[in-house]
Amino acid sequence: MEFRHLELLRELSMRGTLAAVAEATHRTPSALSQQLKTAEREFGARLVEPFSRGLRLTTAGQILADGADEVGRALAEVQARLEASLGEPSGTVSIGALPSASEALFPGLLRRAAGSAIDLELDDFDLAESEYAARTLDADIVIGHSLTGDVPRGAEHLHTRVLAREPIDVALPSTHPLASQQRLAPDALVGTTWVGVPVGYPFDSILIAVENATSTNLERVQRLRDNRLVEALVAAGSGLALLPRFTTRPRPGVVLRPLDGVRSVRSIVALARPDRHARFAVRTVLDHLTSAGEDLEATFAEAESPRS
Repeated sequence: MEFRHLELLRELSMRGTLAAVAEATHRTPSALSQQLKTAEREFGARLVEPFSRGLRLTTAGQILADGADEVGRALAEVQARLEASLGEPSGTVSIGALPSASEALFPGLLRRAAGSAIDLELDDFDLAESEYAARTLDADIVIGHSLTGDVPRGAEHLHTRVLAREPIDVALPSTHPLASQQRLAPDALVGTTWVGVPVGYPFDSILIAVENATSTNLERVQRLRDNRLVEALVAAGSGLALLPRFTTRPRPGVVLRPLDGVRSVRSIVALARPDRHARFAVRTVLDHLTSAGEDLEATFAEAESPRS
């Protein structure tokens, strides 16, 4: 049994098509097809079957795909014991994170990892909540967020660790009538307009909760991903917005106010596949990220209200 065959089946199970697997792994579809045929000869069973215009795993193929994490974890645990016997974690650890979490956590992580035998490969991306789990195929650790709980949708089968819980505040122009209030309730937001986020992104769940609590609809004049751009539009008077407290800098013309009455705290969560989490270096980096998150929470714990 070759582990690379199990990995290929897992990739196909998660990504859906040979073309997607080929693009992600920098191989050609024809090379992957040949590998699948070799795997079928090795296992003595059909592992894929035609479906629509592509392929899908057979029952046997899915069993082997599901087993890839178990085999990979066992191999990684052996490697981790070897590294532990040598006294120091080492190797490359790749991390992908949403931009605001990257800004908040990466500086502290880099300080803690400096001088170690661990090399960090950092990436940032902004996704819908349900898409973070799939990114664990491409990175050892993926940092996402959730407004509805401590595990992003679709990540229930992964190793997860909450790194920090961060309040999400209402950003509004300093000249707005609501700026005089120190805290905001859902009823106060009736009739306001918003610079929102794309449908499916976690912050939108807060506005939906406000709409449900007030039985009204809130107008979203734009739906954008970049928090700095959102801040600029709020300063220009385009509407209100939701912004994370830890990384929103003071900006002339913008104030932040806490939102009461609905859940307005996000869990910043690290995700890892079980086989990748078994690595000593990955677990060490997760510990560094946890410490960085604790430092963030401590920094803001004494503030009774956000900066304005």
